[in-house]
Amino acid sequence: MIPQAGRKKGLVKKLLIGSVALLLIGGGLAWYSFTKGFDDTSTIEADYTVNASGFLDEFRVNGSFNKEANVKYAEKIIAVNGRVSNVEAADTTLNLKIENAEGAYIAFAFQQKDQEAVQHIKAGDSVTIKGSCNGGSFSNILGVPYITFKRSSLIKLHK
Repeated sequence: MIPQAGRKKGLVKKLLIGSVALLLIGGGLAWYSFTKGFDDTSTIEADYTVNASGFLDEFRVNGSFNKEANVKYAEKIIAVNGRVSNVEAADTTLNLKIENAEGAYIAFAFQQKDQEAVQHIKAGDSVTIKGSCNGGSFSNILGVPYITFKRSSLIKLHK
């Protein structure tokens, strides 16, 4: 017969080895997840191609914010055609804004590789921009909806 103390030592040893193995696997998965990059937005096919003014209208229905538009567009790659209303420098990036007559706007934050091309854009230029839609929200201060994009890429500048 195996003494009781010997069984406990064996069980503790197995639990310790199993815990270390799970910790290593979990650490490896976390490292992979945190270091994984994104594909270049310009090479990804757009889920939707929209006109900026119609796109903004979709987020505002009957004077209030349309939550269904967020469900439809959030985290999708969208190509937006429109006229630039404002170019803003923000930290290490440039943001372009496309506004409609009511003041609702779309803000695009660009990928690092597109910073050079974006620097040549001026208010009034017509553009096609593709990016990952963060979704929209409603500004209570301005009283208008706004939509933000990340990892945007300039597809075409229509001069």
